[in-house]
Amino acid sequence: MKKRILIVDDDLSILKLLNFILSKDYEIIVRNSGIDAFSWLEDGNIPELIISDLQMPYFDGQSFIKNVKISGLFRDIPIFMLSAAHDLEEQVNNMPFQVDAYMPKPFNPTSLKSAIAQVLNVYDASPSF
Repeated sequence: MKKRILIVDDDLSILKLLNFILSKDYEIIVRNSGIDAFSWLEDGNIPELIISDLQMPYFDGQSFIKNVKISGLFRDIPIFMLSAAHDLEEQVNNMPFQVDAYMPKPFNPTSLKSAIAQVLNVYDASPSF
């Protein structure tokens, strides 16, 4: 059974590109806003990984991820930040919560797939209680 990845981005071309790159290896769920993504989670869906843009209108990536991390049900889902923010590393380091990985846009598909696999392997190796 394929692992499920929730991708949250307001850019339709990025959603299509990520779906194309990752759908061979993973079950891909796409949402174009943090609001839609959080609603999907609240409907009882739990992905193995969330990939989120940082810059989105209304409910930006930082707000979305903050809500995921403070929730009791979703806080253990690994987070992969994918963004075109010019100061991505600084923004990630200054967040009041931790993301598991991040990568700037534009990205190399091979590097992205490798980074995603690494995050998922780390979580697979973690003991569950």
